Amino acid sequence: MTSSTTPGGLARFNALEEPAAHAALHEACASTAWVRTLLARRPYATPDDLFAASDAAMAELTAADLAEAMAGHPPIGRPKPGDPTSSREQRGMAGASARLKEEMLELNLAYQERFGHVFLICATGRTGEQMRDAVKERIGNSPEREREIVRSELGKINRIRLTRLVEEENA
Repeated sequence: MTSSTTPGGLARFNALEEPAAHAALHEACASTAWVRTLLARRPYATPDDLFAASDAAMAELTAADLAEAMAGHPPIGRPKPGDPTSSREQRGMAGASARLKEEMLELNLAYQERFGHVFLICATGRTGEQMRDAVKERIGNSPEREREIVRSELGKINRIRLTRLVEEENA
């Protein structure tokens, strides 16, 4: 149960009608299973409780659930037009040279051909060069190893997005 000590943004999230809470969570992560799990565990007393629920739900996602979550992410260097979240998260590519952007496009395509999904990395705070180096390093992984790295990166992205959700003053 929430109390008067529950942070304002989290209290607002806990109080949302289910369709609005579903939409807010789906914006953070496109996995239906993840969203359902987090909805079922409301209300959250603290942001850490929400993060723990997110981490637990992420650990339980199947390969199909992970694929659904990844489908909600645009390729690095090509944020969705009009999507402030992907633009903000991929800011490190915004000032990249034309050559680096071209190289990322080529690497994204090679990665997608190898693994069947977009290259996913928690891009927040990373430079374009760091993202390029990461895709170069990870393209040699086994599909199983890469799936677990993607799970970890999604978990980081979800925490950042959930933090923004519960810290918003006007949720």
